[in-house]
This record gives sequence, C-alpha cells and structure tokens, in this order.
Amino acid sequence: MSTTETHPEWPHQIRLAGQTAAHPGPVDMSMMYVMHHAFRRDLTAFSAAAWVTPVSDRQAWAALAERWALFSEALHHHHSGEDRALWPLLLERTDDAGRATLRAMEDEHTEIDPILEACAAGFERLANHADEDARAGLAVRLASGRERLAEHLRHEETEAIAIIQRVLAPEEWARLEEEEFKQGIRLSQLLALVPWAVHELPPATRELLFAQP
Repeated sequence: MSTTETHPEWPHQIRLAGQTAAHPGPVDMSMMYVMHHAFRRDLTAFSAAAWVTPVSDRQAWAALAERWALFSEALHHHHSGEDRALWPLLLERTDDAGRATLRAMEDEHTEIDPILEACAAGFERLANHADEDARAGLAVRLASGRERLAEHLRHEETEAIAIIQRVLAPEEWARLEEEEFKQGIRLSQLLALVPWAVHELPPATRELLFAQP
C-alpha cells in the first residue's frame, strides 16, 4: 500500500493494485478504492475462468454463477448509490467541466449494465448446459465488461474523485456512506460482502480498515 499526503490534517489515501489515482484531500476514500479493487480483481478472475473451466463441469459453473451474483449485486448497489445520491450532490457544487465528468459517470454506468446482465445469463446457461458457444460468448462479454469497467474506474479515480475532494466535507461523505452505500444491505449480504471485499488486499490495508470505527 502506498499513500499520498499533502496536508497534515488530511487522511492518507490508500493506493491498491490497478488503481490509477489517489487524489489528496479531506475525504478518506478508502472504501471506494477497496470496492474498485474488488471489482477489478473479480472481473480479471472471471475472464480467466471462462476460458479454462470445462463446459461439462456443472459444479464449477454453478459456483461461478453464484460468485457472479455476489459481484454483480455489489457493483449494482455501488453504482446505484452513486447515481441516486453522489452525482446529483456533486452536480450542484461543481463547474461545467465537473458536470460533464459527472454526466459521463452516469452514461458509463448505463453502458456497463447490459454487459453485466448478458454475463449473468451466460453463467446461468453454463451452470445448466455444456454449451461451447455460450462459453465463447461469455468470454467475449467478460472481456468487454472488464475493459469498459476498467475505463470507467480509471475515469472515476482520475476525475470524479478529484471533484469529491474539492467540494465535499468529510462529514458529508460519512453521511453518504451510511445513508446511501451501506443502506439496505441485509446481514446475510454483509457477511458475504466483507470477506469478498477484503480478499487479496495487502495486510496493512486490511488492518487499517478493520481498525476503523
């Protein structure tokens, strides 16, 4: 884990594998970066698994379909919170260039959603049928999804999070996390999401997260 700090009162901003920026500022973006790390990690793993998993292995494809459901539910919840509460708040406070960035964030979410739905259908098909064409199609869609999500996360990390650091106070971000990003998560979901989110994180990052109140 590496950090960036330009003001003694600002929090350290974590830097994880694949992350493209860690803008300094008053808001601790740790959980945002952890979620981005998990999204990148899973899509890389799904893309690899699609090519090497035998189409006849129903148990493996069922497990992959179950894991995909967890991943896609987490991503949908994350994007929904941004679209519903974060982007509208930032739009009120930024300039024309910032508003263009935030509208692009919404458009990119809209582009990603159909790819996720098509991948879910592919995993479901392969969980029940040995279908080489379905596997080939799924592999292509996963590669496309990985590319589109990577570009979106890069855009968000380099531009949208810079807006957050300019216009939001730490207490406002904390309220958004509690009321929008954590709201509606059932205990059973939380028990699955916590180990999912911290998988493959550097030990120092895990310790930092678990030390937070």
